[in-house]
Amino acid sequence: MEAPTKAQPDVTVSVFKRQFSSNPRGARLARRVGLYQLHTWGIPYLSDASESAALIIGELTANAVTHGRVPGRDFALGLTHTPGNREILGVLRIEVSDTRTECRPPGPGEIAVPADGDDSGRGLLIVDALADRWAVVDREPPPGKTVRAELDLLY
Repeated sequence: MEAPTKAQPDVTVSVFKRQFSSNPRGARLARRVGLYQLHTWGIPYLSDASESAALIIGELTANAVTHGRVPGRDFALGLTHTPGNREILGVLRIEVSDTRTECRPPGPGEIAVPADGDDSGRGLLIVDALADRWAVVDREPPPGKTVRAELDLLY
């Protein structure tokens, strides 16, 4: 038996992971650093992908410092970019992890729409609307949880 002779294109997966202070300043910094990282990977500022990623990172990091904060513990932002081309979609994965094990957010399809006049409760609705896929999973390594969102990138 012979191996197929058709060569597959090289794919370089880019990965970024960093911890931030679990406070509003850390959430703001994570969003800015994340967008800068995307720009260095070739996802330009103000593109549709960059704008969607900015909103998702902003919502998930705000949730991490508001609902997932454990005193003395940081939260983590992870970005993974798998590039595509004209035939294959690229994928951007955004992961925000915190160390609080209780107080898990609802997953896809479980989000309750807040009542008119409520001041909060719309963040995950924004993530649900913008992300092509998203989930809440256990953090590796424990303790905690990770909210993961993926965007399909068109080229």
